[in-house]
Amino acid sequence: MVFVTGGTGLVGGYLLRQLLGKGEKVKALYRQRYPSLLTQEEIDAIEWVKGSLFDTVLLDDICASVQEVYHCAGLVSFNPSKRNDLLHVNVQGTANVVNACLQGGVRKLVHVSSVSALGRKRDGMTVTEASKWSEESNLSNYGRSKYLAELEVWRGISEGLNAVIVNPVIILGVGDWDESSAATFKNAFQEFPWYTEGVSGFVAADDVARAMIELMASDISEEKFIISAENLPYREIFNMMAKYFGKKPPHRRVTPLLAGLVWRLEAIKGWITGKDPLLTRETAETARMKVYFDNSKLLNTLSGFRYKPVEQCIADSCAEYLRRLNK
Repeated sequence: MVFVTGGTGLVGGYLLRQLLGKGEKVKALYRQRYPSLLTQEEIDAIEWVKGSLFDTVLLDDICASVQEVYHCAGLVSFNPSKRNDLLHVNVQGTANVVNACLQGGVRKLVHVSSVSALGRKRDGMTVTEASKWSEESNLSNYGRSKYLAELEVWRGISEGLNAVIVNPVIILGVGDWDESSAATFKNAFQEFPWYTEGVSGFVAADDVARAMIELMASDISEEKFIISAENLPYREIFNMMAKYFGKKPPHRRVTPLLAGLVWRLEAIKGWITGKDPLLTRETAETARMKVYFDNSKLLNTLSGFRYKPVEQCIADSCAEYLRRLNK
């Protein structure tokens, strides 16, 4: 029996589908809804448990009945006002999962972190698993929360837990396109005109899930792995999405001056309305940086593992979004 937290998220949906495809018996934690990626048949095949990362009694009960745990749940936000929420969900939530795994004697935990925990503020540099998070390398509250969450996993390892950490880059796939990186597809479909000149790593959500399953099945422990298919300019990603949607690509470059003006205006609007700003100082800075991620460790560790080309992922995802829109 396998237990998945965050199964309703982007990675979680692909992970659940692949686990079912392998004939695994799966328990998944949810709060309000099921993942939009899954069919009704797939949803019915999963043992859903309604609850949260903060119901420690529930987590203890679940982990006493499973052998493997995939911890995908977490909060993603770059809104400065969400600092306490990020620390609560990502750090304390992970600590609760780690404690439940130790208490229940699970065989192995695979924890989904982020490259933000390695410090993404490294313009022109290549990031590896050996890169250390610091205040100078990343002023992000999200990055800090993921780094501290990793420390909880390492604490569990020191107490005898068999665990692996994965650090995905920007994840692309089919999910709720009002949330997280899936919202990029919605922007492309609506012909968002702006582009930046930054570079980052990108990877298909199903590749992240496949890597996690292979790492779980291996005897690898006490290791972390960057999961990244290709380093590409943001503009190239937006152009691909526009191409496969049949839409106009972005054509207006965001200058540093313009970005600085917009995030300040968004901060004022967010303060007045109480809504998350569309752009923050952090996301404005990140979008113009050229950061490269070294994916060699995973490829050298998992024999035969190959990434899907990013363009193929985008083509497949756009086709599925179009199918949904035309239903």
